[in-house]
Amino acid sequence: MIKPPPRIAVADNYKRMNELSKDAVSWLTVDAEAAGQRIDNFLMRTLKGVPKSHVYRILRSGEVRLNKGRVGPDERLRAGDVVRVPPIRTASPKARTPSATNRVFKPEVLFEDDALIAIDKPAGLAVHGGSGIAMGLIEQLRAARPSSPFLELVHRLDRETSGILLVAKRRSALTALHAQLRDGRVDKRYLVLVRGPWRDEKRTVSVPLHKFSTREGERRVRVEASGRESITIFRLERTWPKHVPPLALLEAELKTGRTHQIRVHLAHLGSALAGDDKYGDFAWNRELAKEGLRRMFLHAHRMMFEHPTSGEEMRIETELPKDLLSFLAGMPL
Repeated sequence: MIKPPPRIAVADNYKRMNELSKDAVSWLTVDAEAAGQRIDNFLMRTLKGVPKSHVYRILRSGEVRLNKGRVGPDERLRAGDVVRVPPIRTASPKARTPSATNRVFKPEVLFEDDALIAIDKPAGLAVHGGSGIAMGLIEQLRAARPSSPFLELVHRLDRETSGILLVAKRRSALTALHAQLRDGRVDKRYLVLVRGPWRDEKRTVSVPLHKFSTREGERRVRVEASGRESITIFRLERTWPKHVPPLALLEAELKTGRTHQIRVHLAHLGSALAGDDKYGDFAWNRELAKEGLRRMFLHAHRMMFEHPTSGEEMRIETELPKDLLSFLAGMPL
């Protein structure tokens, strides 16, 4: 009788898994950090370099077993579960290099402890790989920290949006922060530049948003009565009335977290977001580019939330990046 290899605790598995999976069945024991995760996401996180389609194939075929039984892709894991993974020849992580359209990530860490990292994401960097991008922020962060067994995005920012991005270092921290986001207990503030005139010191926008995909597969959002409730509070920070057209710098507070919410709400008001290439004024964007604004003026500058383990009130802030400050400095007062 052939003796099976020893079971591997998931927390110690990520580096050794690539070696074991090439020629032999592997048995992985789920620890507390991986508990609650769907098995398809667990496998994609564990089997780095394996295409998503292959992960779903081995799940459908029954080659993956959970506690010796067949399992569907949406099954959630519990601590102590044992996952059988068939031999899989994975791609070497070294072969995954950033694409020419995605910059190499140089992290500016705003806050870090044993539960989470707050990163000041630069514009132009996708938060995860896909759609022709080999390595996004999270993949580059994992590559830079091979000893970290768990790194997952708490939320997302659009590629051209800069500012605060949270990454969880524990599954318990991830689930606690997700609960705060669902309950509306995370205060997220953005700085945006819009086409004026803008006269209100404070304006609340509450219009429902519907998410859909174009024929080309592009994700878009529109105002629609049957959509989901979406609320943004805009506060006036500064104006440039002598610019043609006038400009206004606003702080946008998200009371809900819908896809492209700020951008669509501003378009709905007729106050285009400067540099927005999906919902903005394209002719105006070309004029702004001549003045030095070559990307969307949307920056996540403040987040307030409860620390996921200590319960401490957290307030994380970051200033406007140099390119946006430089553009504003050249505007006529």
